[in-house]
Amino acid sequence: MTFARALSGLLTIAMLGIGATTPASAQAKLSVSLEDLTPAGRLPVYTAFCMPKDSGQKPLDRSPGLDWSAGPVATKSYVVISIDPDVTTDLSLMNKPGVTIKADSPRQNIYHWALINVPADVHHLSPGDDGDGFTPGGKPLGAAKVGLHGVNDYWYLFNNPKAAAAMHGPYGGFDGPCPPSNDERVHNYRFIVYALDIPTLPLTGAFFAPAVLKAMQGHILAEGEADAMFTFDGK
Repeated sequence: MTFARALSGLLTIAMLGIGATTPASAQAKLSVSLEDLTPAGRLPVYTAFCMPKDSGQKPLDRSPGLDWSAGPVATKSYVVISIDPDVTTDLSLMNKPGVTIKADSPRQNIYHWALINVPADVHHLSPGDDGDGFTPGGKPLGAAKVGLHGVNDYWYLFNNPKAAAAMHGPYGGFDGPCPPSNDERVHNYRFIVYALDIPTLPLTGAFFAPAVLKAMQGHILAEGEADAMFTFDGK
């Protein structure tokens, strides 16, 4: 079952961790950039969690290459958060036949990535470092290639009775774009890197991005962001 088909019958879920996307303003700025953007500056197709049913292609679901400048001298670790702020608040409309999601309809945040405890000497993630390949049921939780990855919001979308049992799971690490085909708005994806004054956050197990944002409060030395839209045509 494709992600698009799995989502088409879902009801609106209130558990999605909607709210502030960043903690209080940091004192310094990091320079953040994404790799392999298309000529139009969009995310590469290899990051997609799903592909259109008629494409004949399988999703690669690879985390994007990400670079950032070094934080202040006191930096002890980094955090990476990725958000799609353009998801309709009524998930039952996604890919629903005969329905168009209007560009100006209400939207909410969906978190695609929460990576914490990245060592202070790491300023680069190569493509696939925190997710490389579509995995029904999601990737395991725990230690990442660097740092510790939390749960992304596909967990909320699929851990419910309306989703196929094979799609239930932990959804650790990065899982990429899968915008609905009936949405007038092109989705934007925010990749935010935070420099912290502590080497680890007090989070273990199945933690989500909102818990990361809360745990970072009072420890942010700098932050920076790179944004890119996504379309399946790779342009």
